[in-house]
Amino acid sequence: MKILAINGSHRKGKNTAAMLQAVLEEAARAGAETELVELTDYQIKPCQACNRCLGKTECSIKDDDMAKLGEKMLAADGIVLGSPVYWANVTGLMKNFIDRTRWMHMAKNMLHGKVGGAVTHAGLRNGGQEQALNIMNRFLAAQGLFVVDTRNQEGGIYNGGAMGTMFNDLREGRPSWKKGVHEDTLAMEECRRLGRNMVEMIKRLGNG
Repeated sequence: MKILAINGSHRKGKNTAAMLQAVLEEAARAGAETELVELTDYQIKPCQACNRCLGKTECSIKDDDMAKLGEKMLAADGIVLGSPVYWANVTGLMKNFIDRTRWMHMAKNMLHGKVGGAVTHAGLRNGGQEQALNIMNRFLAAQGLFVVDTRNQEGGIYNGGAMGTMFNDLREGRPSWKKGVHEDTLAMEECRRLGRNMVEMIKRLGNG
């Protein structure tokens, strides 16, 4: 069983990576092999809208790293996406990656039957986290993945997903900020829960 995390943050190894690592560490404790991919390490050219992928599972762009990422996704049983919130959306880096997976979707859902999940965070308490999370989850569902949430099925709902915030509180009318998403204890617990839930779903589907 393998779970692949894909970080769409432009800041390698920072808050989004910490959330994804929490997912992967918990999944590893449950028996999964894991890998974290930083999209900043890969060259991904924009989709050219040539429509070659309408008739075959192939992209016309051959001189970048998207094929390598496609191979990693095909080899994984679970895929978890992570992106900070940019204007109530995912980053341009994540969106470009999403666009370039079109060849894996149009003629055939090549990722069908895998398990998916997503994490996000923003500076503000209500800074567009839910919308960014929904965008990633909708993408995963459209690709044919079984999307897993962060609910503790035996303990109730504590949050709407793995969504963090850097906002701390107001002090004398001025905002104070967390040093890192690791200080958002609920968000980090939701990430760990996502890792456990993904492993459980993979096992239920008989893929792990």
